[in-house]
Amino acid sequence: MEWTEYLGPLSQGAWVTVQLTFYSTILGAILSFAAGIGKIAANPLIRGISVVYIEVFRGTSLLVQLFWLYFALPVAGQAIGVDLRLPPVWAGVLALSLNIGAYGAEVVRGAIQAVSKDQYEAAKALNFTPRRTLWRIALPQAIPEMMPPFGNLAIQNLKDTALVSLISLGDLAFRAEQLRNFTQDSTTIYTMVLFMYFGLALVLTAMMKALELYVGRWRAAGR
Repeated sequence: MEWTEYLGPLSQGAWVTVQLTFYSTILGAILSFAAGIGKIAANPLIRGISVVYIEVFRGTSLLVQLFWLYFALPVAGQAIGVDLRLPPVWAGVLALSLNIGAYGAEVVRGAIQAVSKDQYEAAKALNFTPRRTLWRIALPQAIPEMMPPFGNLAIQNLKDTALVSLISLGDLAFRAEQLRNFTQDSTTIYTMVLFMYFGLALVLTAMMKALELYVGRWRAAGR
């Protein structure tokens, strides 16, 4: 087969990879803020839940998390009479989101705690509530500092999507392995896949840089 004949199947897989990356990065960002803010919350229950979530998902393998959600969770559901089977795409998005969310939570926590104590003291002098201090003082200053680490996490998340091929989800890595098994043309196929992942990473990097610049201008405008 000519290399051009590989483009169709690989492009289909690349589209699945793009969707997985998009949805898991968005959901992971939401989890990052929820757990990062929760870890420094005054409420001990919220703080405890956040700490457990962060430590469990940072301290275990993403591959094991993916297998647990896809293979073990349905078995656990059967034991209690509940159908907990997840479609492969849901299991993939959920595993990736939970994993990136745990790492992102530490980015959020660190950025918030890095805000000058003088800012918090000024907010206290103005009788700001803790919630208002968070939303009006801490986060506007912390978010620009979060953007470079979040960009790195997004790129890592893109690369981690290759693991979903192990639960038969037709992403780029899965399509590549199918083609390799059919044609035995490992060199051409995996060279193409390498450059396709590199291209996707470049696009994602450019998007994150643009978002970083936008957030920087937003902060400079004092909005």
